[in-house]
Amino acid sequence: MKTSIILMLVLLSSPLAKAADYAYFGFEPSIVTNYVAVKKKMGYVRLSVELMIEDASNYDVVEHHAPLLRDAIINIIGQQPESKVKSINGRHEIQRLCEEKVKQLLEKETGKPLIKKLLFTQWLDN
Repeated sequence: MKTSIILMLVLLSSPLAKAADYAYFGFEPSIVTNYVAVKKKMGYVRLSVELMIEDASNYDVVEHHAPLLRDAIINIIGQQPESKVKSINGRHEIQRLCEEKVKQLLEKETGKPLIKKLLFTQWLDN
């Protein structure tokens, strides 16, 4: 029993056992934007977006660039056809496009992508 406790303490104190230092940045308020709808009908999406930041110390940097990132996400969604907005696979594709664009913008502005993942945590469409 003592051996297993000592082994556990050694493992927990080793650099390999260090927990990830992630942080999450959520855009407030939620993003609301239009998308390309059929039959000249206006379609809109309301979504919550979270950025998984690889190093919590970069939270302020991501927050500083939030207006730029928000604008890029709105532009991407605004260019999507209704069929993509309304389908699960389409939403995954939109999420991937937004993640790539956010990483690209952060890389251009800071020299590093800074985020690990972009997540849509809420999606309501009309």
